[in-house]
Order: sequence, then C-alpha cells, then structure tokens
Amino acid sequence: MKAIEITEFGGPEVLKLGERSMPEPRDGEVLIKVSASGVNRPDVLQRKGHYPVPSGASDIPGLEIAGEIIGGELPDSTSLNPFGLKRGDRICALVQGGGYAEYASAPLLQCLPVPAGLSDIEAASLPETCFTVWSNVFDRARLGAGEGGPDETLLVHGGSSGIGVTAIQIATALGFTVYTTAGTDEKCRACEKLGAALAINYNTGDFVEAVKAATNGRGVDVILEMVAGDYIRRDLTALADGGRIVLIALLGGAKAELNLADVLRRRLTVTGSTLRPRPIEFKAKIAAQLRERVWPLIEADKIKPVIYRTFPAQEAAAAHAMMESSEHVGKLVLTW
Repeated sequence: MKAIEITEFGGPEVLKLGERSMPEPRDGEVLIKVSASGVNRPDVLQRKGHYPVPSGASDIPGLEIAGEIIGGELPDSTSLNPFGLKRGDRICALVQGGGYAEYASAPLLQCLPVPAGLSDIEAASLPETCFTVWSNVFDRARLGAGEGGPDETLLVHGGSSGIGVTAIQIATALGFTVYTTAGTDEKCRACEKLGAALAINYNTGDFVEAVKAATNGRGVDVILEMVAGDYIRRDLTALADGGRIVLIALLGGAKAELNLADVLRRRLTVTGSTLRPRPIEFKAKIAAQLRERVWPLIEADKIKPVIYRTFPAQEAAAAHAMMESSEHVGKLVLTW
C-alpha cells in the first residue's frame, strides 16, 4: 500500500510517499480502506521528533481517518461492537498512528459510524478533535458541573484551530457561552460565526480584560489551553472562583510561574492530559459519549465540520507547511 513516511526528523519536506506492507489487524481491530486522513498538530510534532510514537503503534503519522471497514473482527456483542458496525460500513476512527496511508487498522471500539449527511472528508476531521474536546472540556474540566453550575462559561485559546472550532461548536450547541482568542480580526469573526459570544484578537487586545468585561468581572469557569507558557499566569486571573484550566498542548512553552496563593484562595485547578497513549477502554468511553451527545448535533446541522482545505495525500508536505503557517481556520485533510 502507499503511505506517507517520515524519512527523517525535520521540516515538511521530510514527508515522502512510500510503500508499506498492509497492516494486519490485531485482536479487537478492524481493517479500513482509508478515504481521507485528518492532519493535526501532533503529526507536526512527530515529524519534528518531538512526539514519540507509543509502543506498538505505527510510525506512519496520522491520528484520525475515515473510510470503509473491509476486514477484521466484527462481533455481535454490544460490549465489543457497541455501534453494530459491519463490513462495508463507512466509519471514522481515532488511531494511535498509521492514518496517512491507503489502509489502516483501528480498534473497533474507537470506530464511529460516519454521521448521516457527511462526506468521508468531513468525517475524517472529527475523531481527534472531538475525542480531545470531550475528554478535556467535559470529562476532565467538568464544564457545567463546577461551582458556576449549568451556566458556566468556557474560554478557548486558538479558536480558529481544528480543536478550537470543534470546542466552540460543541459547547455552544450544548448551551454554554463560549469566548475565544485568535490571531487576526478575520479569524475572530470566523469564530463568532461558529457560535463564540466574543472572540479576542490576542495580537491587539488583552483577553483577561475582555473576558472580565464580558462576564461582569466574574471571569470564566473553564479554559481550554493549548498555548501554556506565560498564558497560564494570565489564565489564572481570567478564571472565576472555582475555575479550571485544562492543558492539551504547550505551544508557548512548558514552564510557567504561578501564584499558588491565588490557587488556594480561589479554589482553582490546573490540569491537563494527552490522548494518544491512553488505553482503548478509556477512548471507548469517550466514543460512546460522542455517539450519544455529539453525533445527533452533527446530524441536526448544529455542529458542522470546518474544512479549510484538502490535499492529495502525496502533498502531505504542503499540508504540514500550511498547518505550521497557522493561516487556516478549521481542519486540513488528506485524500486518498
């Protein structure tokens, strides 16, 4: 089969189209003929040598795919096959690696049916961002279940990213007020069209002042943080009492200076997680929640995949270059 390989660690040009053996599904896995592969920031980090491949995972990049099930185990048991998937079904899947290829294997428990009305390209943009947002915003940070009650608010940094557009839409569709930051006025307007109550251009404005003003001085209850670094200190100021920061990336650096007295006095939480190394059972629980809570919203057009651009798979280097330029709003997808 054809696959995109990282020939050495470095810039986008190290991504080359090569030949690999077909994957052999292990117990509990299915074989998928891939139609489209989502491009994500962790793929860029892996290409640079900054995101080690988990033990047993494919070294081919790519964490989300859409396509057709063509083989593997498809038991009747609802505990092993909760969505009743069968050969020939169109699915999207979260994978630990191997997504940039014509064929991929994935745990059946991490496969979801393509939402009604979506193309494979749109479906390929869902798994990594939806799993990440649900796991961190709703499971870990408990949006809506903290001291602020059901009227809690969310601040999303990097609102125009793939994670950002997903977080804005899911939280808004579930009835929460969302604020966000982005790097240009154009991106801010795009975020507001997706449902953000306010988008702040971080190059020209102060997000702490903006969210404090928008919340009558109270602050926000949850912050989805992918910048880290010096942002953490400012995030603490932007939080309401009892607020939570949940880290999913460290684009601004891994070190931060915190006022721990403020954390104690105001009952603040700083937490975070990475999804890739978590066990199948953990991801299966997220898949079940997505199928129950998010997929109906997608099928009702209350959440829409935001595809900025597609690339033929052999142009993966160009897709990575665009990802690093940050010019996009939403997702980049490779097609096979």
